[in-house]
Amino acid sequence: MAKGKIQVNTENIFPIIKKFLYSDHEIFLRELIANATDATKKLHALSSMGEFKGDIGDDFIEILLDKDAKTITVKDRGLGMTGEEVKKYINQIAFSGAEEFVDKFKDQEESAGIIGKFGLGFYSSYMVAERVEIITKSFKDETAVIWECDGSPEYSLKDHKKEERGTEIVLHIAEDSVEFLEEARITTLLTKYCKFMPVTIKFGQKSDWIDNAEGKKDKDGNVEKEEVKVDNIVNNPKPAWTKSPSELKDEDYKGFYKELYPSNFEDPLFHIHLNVDYPFNLTGILYFPKISANMEVQKDKIQLFSRQVFITDSVEGIVPDFLTLLHGVIDSPDIPLNVSRSYLQSDGAVKKIASHISKKVSDKLEELFKKDRADFESKWDDIKIFIEYGILSDEKFAERAKKFTLYKTTDGKYYTIDELTEKIKPSQTDKDDKLVFLYTNDLEAQHTFISAATNKGYEVLVMDTHLSSHFVGKLEQTIENSTFARVDADTIDKLINKDEEIPSKLTDEEKELLKPAIEEVVEKTKFTVQFESMNETDSPMTIVQPELMRRMKEMQATGGGGMAMFGGAMPDTYNLVVNVNHPIVGKMLAEKDAAKQKDLIKQTSDLALLSQSMLKGQELTNFINRSLDLI
Repeated sequence: MAKGKIQVNTENIFPIIKKFLYSDHEIFLRELIANATDATKKLHALSSMGEFKGDIGDDFIEILLDKDAKTITVKDRGLGMTGEEVKKYINQIAFSGAEEFVDKFKDQEESAGIIGKFGLGFYSSYMVAERVEIITKSFKDETAVIWECDGSPEYSLKDHKKEERGTEIVLHIAEDSVEFLEEARITTLLTKYCKFMPVTIKFGQKSDWIDNAEGKKDKDGNVEKEEVKVDNIVNNPKPAWTKSPSELKDEDYKGFYKELYPSNFEDPLFHIHLNVDYPFNLTGILYFPKISANMEVQKDKIQLFSRQVFITDSVEGIVPDFLTLLHGVIDSPDIPLNVSRSYLQSDGAVKKIASHISKKVSDKLEELFKKDRADFESKWDDIKIFIEYGILSDEKFAERAKKFTLYKTTDGKYYTIDELTEKIKPSQTDKDDKLVFLYTNDLEAQHTFISAATNKGYEVLVMDTHLSSHFVGKLEQTIENSTFARVDADTIDKLINKDEEIPSKLTDEEKELLKPAIEEVVEKTKFTVQFESMNETDSPMTIVQPELMRRMKEMQATGGGGMAMFGGAMPDTYNLVVNVNHPIVGKMLAEKDAAKQKDLIKQTSDLALLSQSMLKGQELTNFINRSLDLI
C-alpha cells in the first residue's frame, strides 16, 4: 500500500481564488477591513495583557482611493507584521494568523473580538486586483517591509522606509474591476458591509458647518456658520446590540431602528434584545414592524453579522421562516464568516441559534402579554400575521404561542383560545357535539351574515390576513372536535345545525316546478340553486359560498393545497339558497305570468347579490331602476 501527500500546484491557485473563493467579488473590501480590524483588536489585546508597552494612540482604519493611479489602499494602525511574519502568514495560503493568535491567548478575554478564522481573507484582493502590495511595520522594534505579488506564485519582499506602526494593503485594480475605483461604489460597499465594524473607519472627507471663528452674526443675530472639511467616518463601532440592555432606553432602541432603516418613518411596535453567552454566543436586536398589505416586501430586513462584520441580509433558512418578517440584527461569532447561504443553513451552530431565537421571541411575547394585556391587545392587529406565520411554520413555536395568541371578535374583544372555547361552547355546539367557530374575513362585505349570527348570540371571529385559510385549517387540526366556518359559507342555521327542523310551505313537487324558473334567471354555471326551510322573517334568497371549495381556492392563491389536479385556477362557486317559507317565494310560485315571474325572481336574486356586494356597475343601475318602477 502506497501513501503520500497530495501536491497542490501553486500555478493554479490564484485563478481558483479569483473565481471561486467567494460568491461575490465585492466582498474583498469587507475581508480586508476585517483583517485591519483584527490587527487593531490584537494590539489592544496585547496592550491589556502587558505584551505591548507603547502608546496605541488613535486607532482607525482608513480607505484611500486613487482613481488616477488605479489603486485602493486599506490602511490600519494595528500591530503590523515583521518580515518573518509576512512570510508565515501571507506566503502560506490559509494559514490563519487570527486563529493562531486566539489559540495562543485562548484563556485571555481580550482575544475574544478577533474576527478572522480561515486565513483566506487577504487573498480576496486578487478577485479585483492585478497586483497587490503590503507595506507593514510591526509594533516590535523591527524594520518595515514591503511585499509584492502580481497574482503569480512569485513574490518580492524587501525593507521599506515606513515609520508608522501598522499595515497598508495597496490594490492595483485590474481592468475588469475598475467599477471599484468609483467613490460611490466604495461608499456603497462600506455602508453595506462595514457600517458597524468595531474600529473607526475613515473614507475621505465631508462638509460640516461650524460657528465662524470671528463670531460674525447674521441680520437675525445668530452666529454665522462656515463650511469646514472633516473626516468622513462611515461606521458606528459601538452599535446598540453590542451594549447591555440595562444601558439602553426605549429612545435608544428606536434610534438604532432609524439607523438601520433611515427611510422607514414608522416606529417599530416593540423590540427583543438578544443577549446569550451559553451554550453559544448570540447578541442582536429584533424589531416587530408594522406590516404592509404586501408582506413579501418586508422580507430581507434582518441583517446577519459575525463579530460586527456583515454576512448577509438573506436569512431565510438561517432563522425560522416566520422571523424573516421581523427587522433587526443578529450577531454571533459562532456563525462562520462565509457568504455561502447553503453552508450557513447546514451548519449545526446556526440551527441551534435559529431554534433559540424562536424560543426567545415566544418568551418575549408571553412576557408582554402577561405584563400589560391591554397594550398587547392594542398591538395585536399589527403583529398577528407574525404569530399566524409562526404557528403554521414552527411546531415548537405553535405550542408556546397558545399562551398569548389572541382571537378578535367582531365586537372588538380579544380572547385566548381557551377563553373563547369556554365562552362559545354552550351556544355554538352543533347537534353532533362539534364546536363551531364562526369567522369573517371582511366586516363590510359580510355584514348581513355577521348580523344574522350575532343576532342569535353567536361570536364571530375576525380572520382577515393572507394566511387565514391555512390558519383555520391548522386550528381545526389542533382543537379537538371543532370546525371553522366563514359566516357566508351557508345560512346560519346550517352553519351551526341544532337539528331544529322548520316545516316547509312548499312540497317537493312545487320546488321542482320553481327551480327551472330560478335557474333561467341566474347564471347556472356560477350558482347552484338549493331550497331550505327557514323562518319567514329570513331573507327570501341568500347567496353563500361553500366553505370547502372556497378555502381550497384561497389556499391555491397563497401557494398551498396541491391544486394542480384542477388544471389551473379554480372557479368561484356559489349556492343560491331559496327560503321556501318566505311570502315572496310563494308569490313566485303562484305567479302565472311568465314575464312577471321572471322579473320578481330577478328582483329578489339581485337583492341577494346586492347584500353580498356582488352587484356592481350597470347591473346595480338596472336593479335600482327596476326597484323604482315597482314603487
